[in-house]
Amino acid sequence: MAQRLSNFTDLIRSAERSAVHLEMRDVYAIPDEDERYAAWRQGNRLDPDDRASWWRPWLDVVQEITAKGVRLRRARIVGEPPSEYIRYEHSFTFTNISAGEEIRWLPRRLASGLALPGNDFWLFDGRLVQFNVFDGEGQWVHTDQTGDQATVGLCSDAFEAVWERAIPHDKYIV
Repeated sequence: MAQRLSNFTDLIRSAERSAVHLEMRDVYAIPDEDERYAAWRQGNRLDPDDRASWWRPWLDVVQEITAKGVRLRRARIVGEPPSEYIRYEHSFTFTNISAGEEIRWLPRRLASGLALPGNDFWLFDGRLVQFNVFDGEGQWVHTDQTGDQATVGLCSDAFEAVWERAIPHDKYIV
């Protein structure tokens, strides 16, 4: 995303117990991914056995925070059949898992009946929410943060409800 990684890295490193991330879009237009996405569309796939070819700075951060005992979970609500972008994302999710992240997928049809916020978010230690706001084309626009307990509670409840229904990465086939 276009937000400054150093600011976000500081924020996630401040987590003491948990960091959860809920993603609800079927496409993200992230400029940093353009080359990797184009290569994937041409048939290039990451080799799980060639860690040096796919390890990246974000994974160092994930490994660092999970090593200190922070539970990092990500849930993705996705349309089915999945979009091309979601298939791309699924193809390299093993990298996040290898660094210590837990990831589940929830088909959008199974999310009906859940109260969900309007934007993707991160929730840190059940105290601070950072919303990631995207435009209609999937371009990151900005982030909003709040410690408002009603909003934190909504996001916490939403994430846990999604997590309970979602399918672990190793069982979700795209």
